[in-house]
Amino acid sequence: MSDIIKLLPDHIANQIAAGEVVQRPASVVKELMENSIDAGATKINLIVKDGGRTLIQLIDNGSGMSETDARMSFERHATSKISSADDLFRLQTKGFRGEALASIAAIAHVSLKTKLHDAELGTEILIEGSRITSQNAVSTANGTSIAVKNLFYNVPARRNFLGKDTTEYQKILEEFLRIALVHYDLDFSFHHNGDEVYVLPAVKSLRLRIVGIYGPRFNERLVPVSEETDIVKITGFVTKPDTERASNDRCFFFVNNRYFKDRYFNHAVMAAYDGMIPSGKYPPYFLYFEVPTQSIDVNVHPTKTEIKFEESQFIYQILRSSVKQALGQHNIVSTLDFEQETSFNIPMLKKGETVKIPEIKVNPDFNPFHTTPNREDKNTHLSDGQASAIQSQGFAKLKPSKEDWENFYGESKNQHSEADSEDEDSETPQQVTISSSLHEDLSAGQEGKKKPFQVNDKYILTSVKNGFMLIDQYRAHCRILFDEMMAKITDGNVKSQQLLFPEELIIDKTEKVFWQQLFSTLQAVGFDLQLEGDAVKILAVPVELKDKNPQRVLTDLMDEYRHSEQTTLDFQARIVAGVASAMAIKGGTRLNSEEMLYIVDALFASTSPQVSPKGKKIIETITIDELTKRFN
Repeated sequence: MSDIIKLLPDHIANQIAAGEVVQRPASVVKELMENSIDAGATKINLIVKDGGRTLIQLIDNGSGMSETDARMSFERHATSKISSADDLFRLQTKGFRGEALASIAAIAHVSLKTKLHDAELGTEILIEGSRITSQNAVSTANGTSIAVKNLFYNVPARRNFLGKDTTEYQKILEEFLRIALVHYDLDFSFHHNGDEVYVLPAVKSLRLRIVGIYGPRFNERLVPVSEETDIVKITGFVTKPDTERASNDRCFFFVNNRYFKDRYFNHAVMAAYDGMIPSGKYPPYFLYFEVPTQSIDVNVHPTKTEIKFEESQFIYQILRSSVKQALGQHNIVSTLDFEQETSFNIPMLKKGETVKIPEIKVNPDFNPFHTTPNREDKNTHLSDGQASAIQSQGFAKLKPSKEDWENFYGESKNQHSEADSEDEDSETPQQVTISSSLHEDLSAGQEGKKKPFQVNDKYILTSVKNGFMLIDQYRAHCRILFDEMMAKITDGNVKSQQLLFPEELIIDKTEKVFWQQLFSTLQAVGFDLQLEGDAVKILAVPVELKDKNPQRVLTDLMDEYRHSEQTTLDFQARIVAGVASAMAIKGGTRLNSEEMLYIVDALFASTSPQVSPKGKKIIETITIDELTKRFN
């Protein structure tokens, strides 16, 4: 039998490696920008066309390369960053694998121009699919300029699976900002399709770089964090709870000037905000770790965004404590809110006035355990001073009854008897409340219907022929409102509510292109908006949202549009679903029987009562047979 194992040619091996290193255009941007920083560049200019499909060009003023180095840089595992295995555990550079340029050149048309600062001429190399087609000496500026064109031109399947230009643009922008945030002492610029997106001059502090990216109004929302221990040094900023967003696109971790993702540490930050932000919301944060290089492993994944820490459990505790301490120092952590201490309100004395010494009157015969025989004579046992004091405070006419005292202590005889009777069977640790309208009079049209129950102010329980159903009241209401609004749009019957005073929603440059895409759809569903510079002017909202905060609704819609997964809903339906979500009654809202009956009836009259507009389950049916099995 002949040998069947063969060594793959370099161009095929490079394409395989490209599948790990170059997942999309943003991967190319990341690798090129990191190479520029490792080359000592102080100015980096990124130019992108069509979301990176057509062109990704990066120009820097770094050290440049010699003719030999320029050619060697496109060979697999050729690098200047490490020379031994031990170097992997004391990395000081962004790159080290020596795979990036070789992988990029295998799936694109690449043009490289580079020149050393002390050289008269530079080098130009043209590559197509790992094959060098030209190498010449040229006159060029100091540093390096590399252009990557027609990405995945020879891998059609990969190119077809790329997202829309706006999606790829967003991913590129994320990579650009991750590097710009950690290297605030460098100049960065970013242009997309000929439009200037960012021009970020070098600044002296991280705060100035954050404000330069997200706008001057973001400055007042930043809360500094600083903690130094033998294990880790943590610096950076978190934000006030009212800055929370529906997406985590402004949550950044960096270690030794390298961006990384970590759910474990993110949980530590969220734990510090416990009780201050709603579930599913994320406060922006920019946190920087400094640890010994030998205590982390960067070589976990080809993209180098997953990092292992030796002391991850200790760092978790330190991170949680430092964030909580920072919030507490700025009076943000929720505390017991007692009435204000009046002794701190020192009144201003007018000229000529003297301080009057307060008089304290004490009744030596007062007995706190003495019971008043009747309400009418309740002041007969008080001294004149006490009676006048009560009268002056407005309490003289109050006549507390037995029920008042029972309410004061939060218990009644009925509650005592119920608690006593339930002591034997109280095995479940979590209390479940079921409310119904057993004592309410239903209208004549509803007398024949079975009354629904509400469980924990979140689910509606109603009986059916073979058991009962639990209905998520929030998702059900979303489905009802979604169908109503889509019907109005189809009939051209959308109504808007003009705002008495137009409101402004401040946006940053990362969002502007998406607002331009959303405008026509938002107008169709009833919004009247104007884009003016770095702000969206809100003139009118759909009539259904007249009692809602339009800025919050629009912010949530934008976050959902930018970061939601692809669904079967079209563009307009996704916006309508977001509006319906903002309008719907939330879990935790107490409903009466008429409201519950309306939701049940309207839900089963909708187009898809089983699922919400976003594809979430609405109804859970439990049959009698299932109940019988549970009891047996």
